Amino acid sequence: MREELLAIIERNSRIDLKELAVILGVEEIDVVNELQALEDEGIVCGYHTMIDWEKTSIEKVSALIEVRVTPQRGQGFDNIAERIYKYPEVTSVYLISGGFDLLVTLEGKSLKEISGFVSDKLSTLDSVLSTATHFILKKYKDHGTILTKKYEDQREKVSP
Repeated sequence: MREELLAIIERNSRIDLKELAVILGVEEIDVVNELQALEDEGIVCGYHTMIDWEKTSIEKVSALIEVRVTPQRGQGFDNIAERIYKYPEVTSVYLISGGFDLLVTLEGKSLKEISGFVSDKLSTLDSVLSTATHFILKKYKDHGTILTKKYEDQREKVSP
């Protein structure tokens, strides 16, 4: 039940518990208890709402910043990653393979605000060797959800 439960709530965290119990073929109390256990074990870490900000009047800029750092003896990348993820602008931090060590995602009100964060806060950290900033211009798919609809020609067909 656990694996199926996780797959369902990952796609729709707002699903009604009664409906979830029916889908899983168990009692509602079993679903409630399992969800509580998953939260207590740190497997379910939070519930989030995905918003397509382009469809609102709110200005928001997102960026991916690749960061090359010097790992610390005995700590690896953990301490510098923690220093970075404590900034409120930062939405995620990943240890990655390749030419850079960390991938940082953040949101701001403008390109200037994000650039300022990178130059004033991120690049000045002792362990940071270099950064590369990539601004997200358009999201097509996010967390498994397609955000854009395929273009469909709305013109009337004219026959000869």
